[in-house]
Amino acid sequence: MLQILGCMDPPTSGKLFIDGNDVSRLTEKERTILRRRKLGFIFQNYQLFPTMTVFENVAFPMLADNRPKSEVKDRVKALLQAVDLADKIHFFPSSLSGGQQQRVAIARALAMNPRLILADEPTGNLDRKRGREILELLSHLHREEKLTIVMVTHDLFAAGFSDRIILLKDGLISEVYDGKEGKDDAVMAHLLEKLNS
Repeated sequence: MLQILGCMDPPTSGKLFIDGNDVSRLTEKERTILRRRKLGFIFQNYQLFPTMTVFENVAFPMLADNRPKSEVKDRVKALLQAVDLADKIHFFPSSLSGGQQQRVAIARALAMNPRLILADEPTGNLDRKRGREILELLSHLHREEKLTIVMVTHDLFAAGFSDRIILLKDGLISEVYDGKEGKDDAVMAHLLEKLNS
């Protein structure tokens, strides 16, 4: 599903529209530009470049888009401040904790100011404390920056941070819960039962 939403795989049926554009009608180059400018990706295993500093990792999408270096510098500094990593700007990923690496990945996902973030198990490699920090950061970005975040997870704890839960089973929508219904213990227990059935 994320491959389709991320404009990397075509849907087997139906159409995908992003910002009014039918993605199937775009050339590969146009899809690449759309991905770079409109979508942000957060991966379970961070996908940071190990030989690049934190600054270079976050700057990469903007430099690939030929943004002016002064704009890139200012944006990277602001993003690293927002994710509480301003003091790690010249560090390499290997010297950071898992939670810090994921925050770098989030800053990079936000670099081009996308309106849609696709997050694939963003807390899957983190302990519960670090995972909670990342989920609280994503919730903050959703509320304050008005970002749409599509998060795929098998973790009900992580799902509990969302406004809407869509349970997929064998490729089909099985259950839908929105924020109005709440996500109390009974709802989460029901979801867990559905996941295990």
